[in-house]
Amino acid sequence: MSIKSNDSSGLSYRDAGVDIDAGNELVERIKPAVKKTLRPEVMTGLGGFGALFRIDLDRWREPLLVSGTDGVGTKLLLARVIGRHDTIGIDLVAMCVNDILTAGAEPLFFLDYYATGKLELSEAEQVIGGIAEGCRQAGCALIGGETAEMPGMYGAGDYDLAGFTVGAVERSAVLDGSRIATGHRVLGMESSGPHSNGYSLIRKVLERSGAALDESIGGAGSERVSLGEALLEPTRIYVKPVLDMLKNGGIDGLAHITGGGITENIVRILPDGLGLRVDTSAWKRPAVFNWLQREGGIEPGEMLRTFNCGIGMVMLAHPDQAPGLIQRSIDHGIPCTDIGEVIPQEGGAPRVAYDT
Repeated sequence: MSIKSNDSSGLSYRDAGVDIDAGNELVERIKPAVKKTLRPEVMTGLGGFGALFRIDLDRWREPLLVSGTDGVGTKLLLARVIGRHDTIGIDLVAMCVNDILTAGAEPLFFLDYYATGKLELSEAEQVIGGIAEGCRQAGCALIGGETAEMPGMYGAGDYDLAGFTVGAVERSAVLDGSRIATGHRVLGMESSGPHSNGYSLIRKVLERSGAALDESIGGAGSERVSLGEALLEPTRIYVKPVLDMLKNGGIDGLAHITGGGITENIVRILPDGLGLRVDTSAWKRPAVFNWLQREGGIEPGEMLRTFNCGIGMVMLAHPDQAPGLIQRSIDHGIPCTDIGEVIPQEGGAPRVAYDT
C-alpha cells in the first residue's frame, strides 16, 4: 500500500526542522575555542567520525583509565530563564571531571552531547564555548561531540546537555579508600555555590517564595550579588589544585559532594566499619544556602542531604598531613577547613553523625 500526498512539492530536511547548514556553521564557530583545549596527545581535528588520542607511554607506566558521564540537570532551565548560556558548559565539564578526580585521575579528554529542538547558533556557541572553558580549566581536551536537532522532541528554546570524560591514573597511585582509617581528618574544600545539584528543589523554592532573580543577597564577605547570579554560579573545577596536591602525597581519599550532599557522598569511599563525625559549625555556609533554607522552610537534615552547603570536594587525610593540605588548598585559591573526623562504627552502612 502506498501513501500519497496532494502536495507535489518536494520536502527537505530543513522543512522537517533540521538545518544541516546551521550545524556545519556551528562547528566552524567553535573551532577556535576548541583549539585552546587541545593537548599534544590529540591526533585528530574536530569534525571527524571519531577522535584519536595517544596515551604517552613514556609518561604513564601502568595507567588505569577512569571514565565518567553526567549532565547539569534542571539548572539548564534557570539558565534559560535568566538568558545566560556561557557558563552552563563549565558546569557540565566540572560534574564529570570532578567525579573522576576522586580516583586520583587526570582528565585527558572530554566529549559533549548537545540536543535541541531548533539550533540557535548564538546560544549553542555560548554553551559550547563554556564547555571549552571548562576543559581549559581542567586541562583536558575537548576532543569531539554531537549536536542534535530534534524537532518534536524538544520545545522552542529547550536544549539538553550530557558530557563524557576519560582520565588516567597510575595503578600504584589510585585512590580507592583502602588507606582511610579511624582518626583521619575530613577536609572540606569550598564550593562556589549549589554547583549543579538540587535545582528541582531550588526551582520549587523560587516558585513558593515568588522571589525576583535580580534581588540582592549576601555574597562573599561584604559583597552583594543577585539571587540569579548566586544560583547560576558555575561549578568549581578542583582538578588542577588537587592533582598538584596529590603529587606531594597525604591525600588518602577524595569525595565529590554532588547529589546526596555531604550526608551520602563522603561515606561512599569509607571502608567497612567506619563512619564520620562532621561539625557543621566548622565552616561558614554561603548566603545562598541560608536563603534557600529560610524561604523553602527546608529542614537542616534535608539541606545536608540535598545540597553541598558550601563544601564541594572533601579530602580525607591522616591528622599529621591535614594542616599542610589545608594550606596548599588555600594557596591554590580554594578555602579549606577541617570539618570532622573518621570514627569507628558498629555494623550497617557507613553513616554521618553531625555536630552543630
